Amino acid sequence: MSDPIKRVVLAYCGGLDTSVILKWLQQTYNCEVVTFTADLGQGEELEPARAKAELMGVRPEHIYIDDLREEFVRDFVFPMMRANALYEGLYLLGTSIARPLISKRLIEIAAEVGADAVAHGATGKGNDQVRFELSAYALNPDIKVIAPWREWDLTSRTALIAFAEAHQIPVPKDKRGESPFSTDANLLHTSSEGKVLEDPWDEVPDYVYSRTVNPEDAPDVPEFITLDFERGDGVALNGEAMSPATLLAALNELGRKHGIGRLDLVENRFIGMKSRGMYETPGGTIYALAHRGIEQITLDRGAAHLKDELMPRYAELIYNGFWFAPEREMLQAAIDHSQEKVAGTVRLKLYKGGVYVVGRKSPNTLYSEKVVTFEDDAGAYDQRDAAGFIKLNALRLRLLGRRGEG
Repeated sequence: MSDPIKRVVLAYCGGLDTSVILKWLQQTYNCEVVTFTADLGQGEELEPARAKAELMGVRPEHIYIDDLREEFVRDFVFPMMRANALYEGLYLLGTSIARPLISKRLIEIAAEVGADAVAHGATGKGNDQVRFELSAYALNPDIKVIAPWREWDLTSRTALIAFAEAHQIPVPKDKRGESPFSTDANLLHTSSEGKVLEDPWDEVPDYVYSRTVNPEDAPDVPEFITLDFERGDGVALNGEAMSPATLLAALNELGRKHGIGRLDLVENRFIGMKSRGMYETPGGTIYALAHRGIEQITLDRGAAHLKDELMPRYAELIYNGFWFAPEREMLQAAIDHSQEKVAGTVRLKLYKGGVYVVGRKSPNTLYSEKVVTFEDDAGAYDQRDAAGFIKLNALRLRLLGRRGEG
């Protein structure tokens, strides 16, 4: 028989699900619960979570509400962006990249308070259960992880509300009706899925969007901005130096204004099923294209093409929850090495849902106007050299072509 759980750290947002989980943990395991609420820039007031946890018997010193916005962007989002990571060619991994940081802090708090276990509110159908737990076990191989959705019999919202009412857990009137879809938000993105979005043939209703204006209603005049990069990371917007989180927040506002960053995607979940989701990543969409823009003139062809070969594998590792795996760290080391000379300025045009690179410059540029010009290159390139280059590359093709002759 396993040792009893005396104290557990719960990833807690203060909503219906995690509040029910808090009480369920207290009852089922007869243990003390420590709550952890992460501020990842989701735009919600987090202090009510403190009051609700206290109301449910959590000791004040065991209620953690941590502002992780700078760490989130600096140590997770920006490293991922250096890789130009896109899952299945489209998804900027906004939910995926937040999970390892939450898990990291859960494990740190568990060590601080001497907890035997950590708990999360992810369901047994999604990817997040995998991401939370793989990260937790990587950081503490001996930790116990409790996933109530895989244990209890509360299988509907009605059952959750009935449990809440039976245990004096406040449920606001506006939360009693079932939400038409579920959301997850942080400084990088907002995701929406389920219910009204489950039929992939139906267009996403306008009311689902929360981070961007409709592109059709965006300003009729384009806006031009500049982004400065150093060693592959954004450091300034329109010439103003900014911290990572401040920069992403400012780009989010620009993206919101111009309706940039909407994605309707049917993706392949790690556990095997397909799901349809709607993602809004306004600032991240602008940033990702700008990073590509500065790489165009600062990365050697071989390095750039190798990065593009590695990227799908890197993105899949993040999506599947392997942020703390050695193969992701190995890839990160290679990617970071490639970024040493990725510095300069990108100029972008924002207009009605679109973002376009319209200029780029760098002190480390590999672009030579003197070499590439169609005008007189003053001896910078001898066009006759191309003949031998072509003949050498054509040799195997010519041999193949002659193989069937006579």
